[in-house]
Amino acid sequence: MPIMLAPLNEEITVIRILANEKIKKHLESLGILVNSKLVVLSSVNGGVVVAIKNGRLALDHEIASKILVA
Repeated sequence: MPIMLAPLNEEITVIRILANEKIKKHLESLGILVNSKLVVLSSVNGGVVVAIKNGRLALDHEIASKILVA
């Protein structure tokens, strides 16, 4: 499921990133990789705020729709 549909405040795992190489590299630099663990803190209008490692990251609808989680 796309990350914006994930339940709030539960640890989830990234299973696939449906983006071009440039976006994948950018997400990797932010710590979002396949098999990485993160927690969705909030979801509003398709955008999400996630906790990953020791930080928080806001993702807009366009990017969030390309990150599939389980």
